[in-house]
Amino acid sequence: MERIQRLQKRALTPFKTLGWRARPFPENGRARRRTAGILLAIYGFSLLTTGCASYNAREITPTGIQIAQVEIPEEELLDVGVVVFSSPEMTEEEAQEKGTHNLVRQAEGHYIPCQVRNTLQQSAQWGAVRVLPEAGDSHDITVNGEILESNGQTLVVRVTVTDATGHQWFEQAYEAEATGENYRDNIPWQKDAFQDLYNTISNEIAAYREMLTPEEIREIRRVSELKFARDFAPDAYGDYLAENKDGELRPKRLPADNDPMMQRLMTIREREYMFIDTLNQYYDGFYASMWPAYETWRKLDLTERLAREEVKSAALMRQVGGVLLVAAAIAMEVYGGGGSNILEGLMVVSGGQIFMNGLNISKQAEMHSAAIQELSESFGADMEPIVLDIQGQTHEMSGTAQEQYRQWRGLLKEIYLRETGIVPPDDVPAKRPNS
Repeated sequence: MERIQRLQKRALTPFKTLGWRARPFPENGRARRRTAGILLAIYGFSLLTTGCASYNAREITPTGIQIAQVEIPEEELLDVGVVVFSSPEMTEEEAQEKGTHNLVRQAEGHYIPCQVRNTLQQSAQWGAVRVLPEAGDSHDITVNGEILESNGQTLVVRVTVTDATGHQWFEQAYEAEATGENYRDNIPWQKDAFQDLYNTISNEIAAYREMLTPEEIREIRRVSELKFARDFAPDAYGDYLAENKDGELRPKRLPADNDPMMQRLMTIREREYMFIDTLNQYYDGFYASMWPAYETWRKLDLTERLAREEVKSAALMRQVGGVLLVAAAIAMEVYGGGGSNILEGLMVVSGGQIFMNGLNISKQAEMHSAAIQELSESFGADMEPIVLDIQGQTHEMSGTAQEQYRQWRGLLKEIYLRETGIVPPDDVPAKRPNS
């Protein structure tokens, strides 16, 4: 028994670097055999399960975009607003672990909605499709998204699609893996390394729309108009909508076709669209300036990750091989059979050495990870906030585009009040202050 414990101590010496602590073998023969089996299973399982993570996301397969085969009538086209994607704030340590940077994620929060918008436009299934700095009441369909993981190899996003009535069409996480082949022949605005993911999102939104009747589509459009009117003129249109038991909005009554106040509000709505279209030109400029650097960064990131995976795979094989040799040596002593002490010793030493070699290769993988982080930080540092000059006011795209959008809506309300005579023109500021 003392010899078994000495052998166990020699066998576990290499594993102490991982914080594992040895336990004496039981004296009972059956228990000793069971312990030897469990030892191998625990060591092997701990190596194979390291680093596993799941987002409960749908895995994307090669998917083509579904384009409308017939022209959709104007009255059945729904306008879509794709809101800038959010991303959980990461600490410096978390960003390093993911091989990215908060500034990169911030840039991707603008890039990915542009790619979603471009794909939806290519499908010819919708009316106007715009990127929005925040959700509003001006669009029939709103697409919200969150970036869960993003690098040159993997993209995971969660998408929520809701119509103007407040009815949620669906919420789904999508996960796509890219290879070097996905980075061939990419074209800005048209084809991205993760285009299969964008095609899937577009197809599933279109599939839901196809389940709606023409009357249901027209009701979504009516609710969208009434929500905008209620926001600008709550005294006049506050009671035109009612919530059902599910919290969804339904028209309670409708304005007359020639209602002058509603016509004026629809003109205001068109002005909002004009501003959002102007804002989208700046999003387009941001996308175009980001694309070359972003595409290169993702290609290099993929190369680094594949190299790291190759090194880790080699390290894992060496570590598992080491564990097998160590466990075999222990099993020879536990089960008896007159095995050679020299053979057992060689197996223990060889197994421990192979395991340590695997750890050394893992350190090389960490060097690759550090290179990815450095690359991400360099890319993030280059992504300066976009400066906008709108109507003589200078604004930054980062953070201030949302504020600009709010200021514009506030100005539209003031214009509406002035035009309707509810507020004397002299009481309306002639110029908006800088944000």
